[in-house]
Amino acid sequence: MIRVVIFLVVIGLLAFGAVWLEDRPGEVMITWLGYRIETSVMDLAMVLVALVVVAIMLWSGIRALMRSPGLVGNHLRARRGARGYRAVSQGLVAVGSGDAVAARKFMDEANRVAPGEPLTLLLQAQTAQLSGDRAGAARSFERMAGRNDTRLLGLHGLFVEARRRNDPAAALLHAEEAAKQASVPGWAGHALLEFRCIAGDWSGALQRLEHNIKSKLLEKSTYQRQRAVLLTAQAIAVQDGDRDRAKELALEATKLAPGLVPAAALAGRLFAEAGDTRKAGRIIEAAWRINPHPDLAEAYAHLRPGDSARERLARVESLAAKAQGNVEAALAVARAALDAQEFVIARQALTPLIAAPSRRVATLMAELEQKQHGDEGRAREWMKRALHARRDPAWTADGFVSERWLPVSPVTGRLDAFEWKDPLAGGDHAGMLIEAEETPAVEMRRTDAAPARPAADIPRPAEDLDRSADRASSSHAEFVERDLGPSGREAQSPETPDASAREASPAIVRRAPRQTRSVAALSLAPAVIPLLHAPDDPGPDPEARIEPHPESTDAPAADNWSRFRQLFRH
Repeated sequence: MIRVVIFLVVIGLLAFGAVWLEDRPGEVMITWLGYRIETSVMDLAMVLVALVVVAIMLWSGIRALMRSPGLVGNHLRARRGARGYRAVSQGLVAVGSGDAVAARKFMDEANRVAPGEPLTLLLQAQTAQLSGDRAGAARSFERMAGRNDTRLLGLHGLFVEARRRNDPAAALLHAEEAAKQASVPGWAGHALLEFRCIAGDWSGALQRLEHNIKSKLLEKSTYQRQRAVLLTAQAIAVQDGDRDRAKELALEATKLAPGLVPAAALAGRLFAEAGDTRKAGRIIEAAWRINPHPDLAEAYAHLRPGDSARERLARVESLAAKAQGNVEAALAVARAALDAQEFVIARQALTPLIAAPSRRVATLMAELEQKQHGDEGRAREWMKRALHARRDPAWTADGFVSERWLPVSPVTGRLDAFEWKDPLAGGDHAGMLIEAEETPAVEMRRTDAAPARPAADIPRPAEDLDRSADRASSSHAEFVERDLGPSGREAQSPETPDASAREASPAIVRRAPRQTRSVAALSLAPAVIPLLHAPDDPGPDPEARIEPHPESTDAPAADNWSRFRQLFRH
């Protein structure tokens, strides 16, 4: 509406000007080069307007003629760019859908119309990955890594390819090169942290963590938690040689993450050994309120090494009162009461749990029946129930169960991966836990190796899981061997093998050795890197389709990892 009003106002002004000039015709005389021209003002104005229009038209024509080569070139380039865009976009769609034939077709079209473009190089690399041409994908990523505009994308692709072929040295090299850039990508910072953790280089991991927080790759809460985990790992590593340093590290870890059970338990033990039982008690109590755990109860019970069993029971009861109704509190009281021969207190603590007992509850009930009444029949009944009861929580990470907490997952190398939970609970597992012999993604350094057995002698997974969880309870084994003797074995299921077979059978639930310092292999690269994260996407999973040349998935030899760990020891 405003534009219409403005247009009408302009037309009115022009009409007013024309009428005004018509009413005042006047005369104009021009004498130039012997010529004399006489005309009215109105006619002269019209002639000038006509000359201006003609001049503008002539200038526009000349300008268009002079610019025509550039306009034609721009038009051809636009057409070529549109064709290249369609080829690249359709090629990426084909890659995402797993159509290798269509992806190669559009890749060839993109190479013809837009060679050397970043997205064309990305399409080449992803098509090569989809077709199983790892060497071709590496060449494409190397070309991208050699250009300033695609350097990080190329390094990311080379990093992923190195991990897929189990080449940790090359993966480390590419991650370090990416970390040198002004803007450190998140994958490089996290990968370098993971490498340091896998190698057991806790000081280097702490330095890398500081770089990550300065580069804003982590949230503050995540940074504090990971720093606490690394400090705890460092304290565990130095506690045998430098108790004071270990105490300082553990104390700092508890300040950053008061609920971190390993840090609180270690700090409590170290301060108790130093004679500062009050501070040790405060640290353990703070962690207990956040996360009741049997390790905390054990450390709290032994704050004073010379105390009697009854004194330890009284201390555990005071700790349990700070988490009333918690299962771990009841189990801690029951354990301490059995050690103190206070069977009534032990039975009172276990009674609310026997309706649906876990293996620890059933084991404690068997020991209680044996010690209080000498009733071997009831004890054997509880031992049998323990074999088939639900499993207790354990330190679990990526399907791997450990007797003790570890700072890094031995399966994936992920920091702070271990959780205190039922190994079969949640969505982390696909039916069964990882078997170390069948999935050699991780080789733990073991002090003693079980003798190999033929495949035909390996028991069923369900039985193996039962026996592994059965061995998890030291009190269970102690009770069978010490108090029940041979009759304890007879009470087991007929399908349960004897003790010698049990010791030789490779359990699916693998437990970490006491002296394990680091894992010896990297986690495999993620199978699929989503296209939604382009341009940082190095490509889809080549195993989504049948590859012409499938690669072996065997883990690298231990000597390769030994050479890799030497990189961090100089």
